[in-house]
Amino acid sequence: MTGTDSIEFVATCVERLRRLDCCAVSDALDRLKLGGAVSGLPQRSGVGKVAGRVVTMKLGTGEPPPGPPRHLGCNAIEAASPLDVIVVEQRTGIEAGSWGGILTLGAKVRGVAGVISDGAVRDIDEAIAYGLPIFSRALTARTARGRIVEKGTNVPITIGEFEVQPGDYVIADGSAVVFVPAGKVGAVLDAAEAIAAKEAAMAKALLAGVPISEVMGGNYENMLKT
Repeated sequence: MTGTDSIEFVATCVERLRRLDCCAVSDALDRLKLGGAVSGLPQRSGVGKVAGRVVTMKLGTGEPPPGPPRHLGCNAIEAASPLDVIVVEQRTGIEAGSWGGILTLGAKVRGVAGVISDGAVRDIDEAIAYGLPIFSRALTARTARGRIVEKGTNVPITIGEFEVQPGDYVIADGSAVVFVPAGKVGAVLDAAEAIAAKEAAMAKALLAGVPISEVMGGNYENMLKT
């Protein structure tokens, strides 16, 4: 196990990420000339942002992989911890739930931080009652049974326009969902924390009576360059 794989390193990164917001992380990615911000996945249940390490699940059509049949999502829940967010690819074009009520309860019992789906989820009223943070592309009542199958857990997936790897990091709030490559997480967190500190200082200056044109002057416009 390398330093970046250790549970201590992951826990520290997740703790730092949870103190930030999506805009600061997106700005940090811009500063480093990286992508990862995905729009159009609003929060459907739970309160507040969610952040953690990514456990992936890929859904598709056709036959599932060989082996004993298991309901989609079970492998991802059992692979996840409270440091993790389950991220689901459901880009088949078929309207079918990529996540449902019993899965939500299972993830809640497991302590999973949240779920993000580039697809539709169902049983959202149950998810609201359980309080598990879920972000998704759409909502539906249609079951996955007979429509889509799980193709793999902890495999590369595509969310929005970005490829997401198992073990990457993610933060989601009311603005967007933002993915951070595992190999860049230290640099991204450093940059995001610096940006957040500058914006906190700007807010403090505004509250102290400094004119907004002065606060949001040239330094702000060039903030992503330094």
